[in-house]
Amino acid sequence: MADFDVDLFVIGGGSGGVRAARIAAGHGARVMVAEEYRMGGTCVIRGCVPKKLLVIGSHVRQELADAAGFGWKIPEATFDWKTLIANKNKEIARLEAAYTANVEKSGARIVKTRAVLEDAHTLRLMTGEKVRAKNILVATGGAPNHGAEIPGIEHVISSNEAFHLDELPRRIVIQGGGYIALEFACIFANFGSDVTVIYRGDNILRGFDEDVRKHVRAEMEKEGITILTGCTVNKVDKHGNDYTTHLSNGSSIASDKVMFAIGRHPNVANLGLEKAGVAINPENGGIAVDHFSRSTVPNIYAIGDVTHRFNLTPVAIREGHAFADTVFGNKPVQVDHENIPTAVFCQPEVGTVGLTEAQARERFERVDIYKTSFRPIKATLSGRDTRVLMKLVVDGTTDRVLGCHIVGDTAAEITQALAIAVKMRATKADFDATIALHPTAAEELVTMRTVTERHVRQAAE
Repeated sequence: MADFDVDLFVIGGGSGGVRAARIAAGHGARVMVAEEYRMGGTCVIRGCVPKKLLVIGSHVRQELADAAGFGWKIPEATFDWKTLIANKNKEIARLEAAYTANVEKSGARIVKTRAVLEDAHTLRLMTGEKVRAKNILVATGGAPNHGAEIPGIEHVISSNEAFHLDELPRRIVIQGGGYIALEFACIFANFGSDVTVIYRGDNILRGFDEDVRKHVRAEMEKEGITILTGCTVNKVDKHGNDYTTHLSNGSSIASDKVMFAIGRHPNVANLGLEKAGVAINPENGGIAVDHFSRSTVPNIYAIGDVTHRFNLTPVAIREGHAFADTVFGNKPVQVDHENIPTAVFCQPEVGTVGLTEAQARERFERVDIYKTSFRPIKATLSGRDTRVLMKLVVDGTTDRVLGCHIVGDTAAEITQALAIAVKMRATKADFDATIALHPTAAEELVTMRTVTERHVRQAAE
């Protein structure tokens, strides 16, 4: 029998790695976790959690403005960015400690250092220690990608730095049109910053349903956010504490900060993957894995953003749990990556699960669309110019609900519950048979009766 120090060595103490370590330890495995930065990974330390805290804080400005319509007379409020960031940092430190404690309570050992593969079973720690592991899990996540080198790229910040700014920028230029770019655009705008979004495509939120993309853009522009599409940043000049951003369309923008949120790349560099024989997926740059998250080396696995499959924290957690059950729990589990719900915490919020209209029309012969846009009840008294969008994509042959798309307050909360119905292959008739909960925005999902669009694929001649 080979002499192994541990049954499982996890590289990366983020959400996916932590879940895998805890479940594997619960199955009786000897587990070691290496994390060179902070336990909790991107989501907890510099991603989803601190972002959501800033989102919640930024909404207060609108709540204060809306209160007058409901009879509240509130003296002019002041906002202190430093207080918010300090409180956010305190909460993140608490969560980091909780992540650390939970791993250690499970029986796994944490080493706060970098680990590099020397071969398929040997890891070298930056402390000089070497560890022999029967199985290795790579869960190193991803990092912001600024794209091609341009003059002045050194002046650009990413979402990592945005969480630690000393002051709220009066003016900020953000390049990108996805989750991170739009969420930070709305955060800064709601706190009072002048925000310009630059995106190379024809519209923001590439990959989302077209109606969602149009609706979100219109709502963001109502709130004073400038969105420039069809162009990119060519150069960034620094003048003291100010910046001038030069665009490909020939225009330029002055600001206090310039942020890029154009994508993320998997953290695969300098891990020794090539020494161990672990292959990289040439299509996405992540570690190539099969349906059980196994790499091209039988005892080495990878989960989460480092595989660049579905870069969402709950997916990494599910993959980590499935890996541990498969390898150490004698319970083979393949993660089903179909119908993953997702949310964009911009303003207004987006929640979506299942197929877009375009995807459904590519795959199904008959597609029925049920869609409504309405003024939320809160806006009737607050006077805010905003509308909610709700859309169901239905298989016109079987009546199965293929996708659901919501833009509006609490869209993510509604979508989480709807994801169960979509996953269970509920039909439009099932939705129709459900009694509405009144008065709510979500009741529209079970009261839409009229098909707004019907698409029938023409047979090839």
